[in-house]
Amino acid sequence: MRQEYEKYTEEDFKVWQILFDRQMEILPGRASKAYMDGIEAINFRSDTIPEFNEVNSLLGGITGWNLHVVAGLIPNKEFFELLENQQFPSSTWFRKMEQIDYLEEPDMFHDVFGHVPLLTDQNFCKFLKGLSKIALKHIDSEWAIELISRVYWYTVEFGLIEDEEGLRIYGAGILSSAGESVYCLGNKPQRVPYSPAEILATPYIKDKFQEKYWVINSYKQLFNSIEEIAQLVEKEVALHKTE
Repeated sequence: MRQEYEKYTEEDFKVWQILFDRQMEILPGRASKAYMDGIEAINFRSDTIPEFNEVNSLLGGITGWNLHVVAGLIPNKEFFELLENQQFPSSTWFRKMEQIDYLEEPDMFHDVFGHVPLLTDQNFCKFLKGLSKIALKHIDSEWAIELISRVYWYTVEFGLIEDEEGLRIYGAGILSSAGESVYCLGNKPQRVPYSPAEILATPYIKDKFQEKYWVINSYKQLFNSIEEIAQLVEKEVALHKTE
């Protein structure tokens, strides 16, 4: 599959522009430094939909990663194989104007605006690759994939970081959401130090803002937790087999 750029409509360009401009009003002072630096490094702009060949050329020179076009949600094995090979799966379609504030299935704005800027950070990329290796080792265990999905959810999608400037967002699910970008740093949700063991014991929720966010100290801490995650998943899979 490829990004059929010539098929984008005027509405698609408008949707990208509206969402991009809205988030760029909100995210300075809220998004992590690595994410904001990544936006500049890969030259995302309001007036044009990112072209994957250009993005891949830039990303490849920074971390060696690139985007891989997918139609939508893909099977676990294919998803984690792509990550292991330093390819991030991304859809190329856009939500409609009437869906501008919420879409259940990730579209290109979420996949590209939310995820791609952090693919310029080496430690974050190494975390993704390490997590994929654990998943592929246990790909036939539904329980193991559920546990790894929880880690992915509460880090890659809904993680916070204590940056040098203060508490900031790095999770793509937050970064691509106007409402949650504000909510997650407010007084209502619970925020706790990053703990793989706690995350593995916490099912994720999809139908509302998160009630609890885990905060990392650095992307290196995230990458360094891979061995702990591997050991915890190994233990859980062994216990699950005996039940």
